[in-house]
Amino acid sequence: MTDETVLGLEQLLSGLKTVGEPTRLRLIALLAESELTVKDATAILGQSQPRISRHLKLLTEAGLVQRFPEGSWVFYRLGDGAMGALARDLLNRLDGEEPILTADRMRLDAIRKAKAEEAARYFADRAKTWDQERSMHVPEEAVEDALKDMLGKKPFDAMLDLGTGTGRLLEVFRDQYARALGVDASHDMLSVARANLAKAGIGEAQVRHGDVYALTVARESYDVVCIHQVLHFLDDPRRAIGEAARVLRPGGRLLIVDFAPHDFEFLREAHAHRRLGFTHEQMARWLEEAGLDVVEVRDLTAEDHNEGMLTVSVWLARDPRIITDLPQKNTTREVA
Repeated sequence: MTDETVLGLEQLLSGLKTVGEPTRLRLIALLAESELTVKDATAILGQSQPRISRHLKLLTEAGLVQRFPEGSWVFYRLGDGAMGALARDLLNRLDGEEPILTADRMRLDAIRKAKAEEAARYFADRAKTWDQERSMHVPEEAVEDALKDMLGKKPFDAMLDLGTGTGRLLEVFRDQYARALGVDASHDMLSVARANLAKAGIGEAQVRHGDVYALTVARESYDVVCIHQVLHFLDDPRRAIGEAARVLRPGGRLLIVDFAPHDFEFLREAHAHRRLGFTHEQMARWLEEAGLDVVEVRDLTAEDHNEGMLTVSVWLARDPRIITDLPQKNTTREVA
């Protein structure tokens, strides 16, 4: 058993005492399936909002559950670390076919279905303007193929997708990461992403409201960070790249997808673009300033490319630090 999953006597007793109540155990079982709001849990368990809030508060204080504020909402999920591991261990010993748990899952599925339908309606409302932009460049399938080829097939531990949108990249790389987080500033987009992840049955990925300029994640905590078609919406792309580099582990990789320079001014007003593409030189300078090495650059154009088409550029950069096996005080060093 690793240090991360070891609990002291008082911690273990406190955790067992907290979860040793029917409603809290049902909540733990539900949170193993999906993130939930108090409103969701209230609808599933058929109890009052104050009562559910109280139970979630106790579970959160014990470390069994984590809470993530998102605007006026708060999402709950199972905790990390030793207390989260305790919750998962208990669930592994619980008969999942218990009638009350089965009924809870059925109500959860109904809520998921309703959210998926709501997300689909939202996406349909936006599809017209998005389709106009997508028709101007190489198909997304070609971009995704390039990303997978550049990143390679080897599995890795943790992935962070900045400006995750519909959560598509969390689906694309689902077979390679052990855990993933998507961050987006749009609550509506996060609803779409959650619905898509639930539909695809991806439990290893979560999405969270956040600011790409000020990420609320630990430094050096991700092996792969992606910024897909986000930088052209930002006032300060350089700052976002620096923040992405901050959370990369030694040897970690950053994938950036955006447009090459163009002169389609209508995209500023029709699609809220702030930047009309980026040159390779400009991107290389920003990546270098962030302490990253450019590994590969690809320009993707449609087969029927003409003057009315956009070129999609993909940059792969790497943190040059490596972790050595030498027993030294500082386990990282810069590569010459």
